[in-house]
Amino acid sequence: MEIFHSVILDEDKCQGCTNCIKHCPTEAIRVRKGKARIINLRCIDCGECIRACQHDAKKALTDALFSLKEFEYCIALPAPTLYGQFPGAVSPGVINGALRALGFDQVYEVARGADYCTMVTKEFLRANPTPRPLINSACPAVVRLIQVLFPGLVNLILPLETPAEIAAQNAKKEVLEREPGIKVGTFFITPCPAKVTAHQAPEGNPFSQVDRNIAISTVYGPLLKAIKNGAPEENIKASGVGIGWARSGGEIQALGLSKHLTVDGINEVLTILEELEMESLPEL
Repeated sequence: MEIFHSVILDEDKCQGCTNCIKHCPTEAIRVRKGKARIINLRCIDCGECIRACQHDAKKALTDALFSLKEFEYCIALPAPTLYGQFPGAVSPGVINGALRALGFDQVYEVARGADYCTMVTKEFLRANPTPRPLINSACPAVVRLIQVLFPGLVNLILPLETPAEIAAQNAKKEVLEREPGIKVGTFFITPCPAKVTAHQAPEGNPFSQVDRNIAISTVYGPLLKAIKNGAPEENIKASGVGIGWARSGGEIQALGLSKHLTVDGINEVLTILEELEMESLPEL
């Protein structure tokens, strides 16, 4: 069975060291014949091996800006993380304007999808009061980690779509209601290879509403140039709470829950999931 992964190996650059093995949370890498091999069934596309590799032999498959030419109408879906990447007091509105300067016809903030997720999660919790811990489903790397190493905890994952998926769906709907039949493309500006995999090979859906995934690193330079050239500021429709999802604990702050646990980083998540599986996690 062919399995899509956004994290791939450049064999020409791989030196056969074991640094990536040491940092892989699911032990999905082995060195064979002097080259690192990724075990597809265990890889969660978290990107830890990309950060750990000193030879740039691991990379994430993403799309380029020229892929905008494939569509008649192009919508940028900036992850909330994008707004915190620029030096100085650069507002989200200016960053949206810079995205338009790169050739996008419209910007639909993924933070608006986060606002929607916040509302739906509150409704879900009201309708399903339970003492058991629940795990947010917004991070595909964490969801896949649970599926691979902690299948007994899968039923604790909130059964909700991600903010990016919701944003893509709503953005397309708005455009097609105005211009039926136009070829609309949604472009997620992604900070993470796991999100690319979630859109290229979605689980539970026949296809994703996200058409292309462009890395933040790809657009950062062009955006910085557009900002310096005086990109016009555009109105932001997402709330500050939705944009705050990019911060550690931002989702919990949006929900306003009194009992919660915020975990930051895949290794810390791994530790908490182990405690949760062993039922040794203290009551919050």
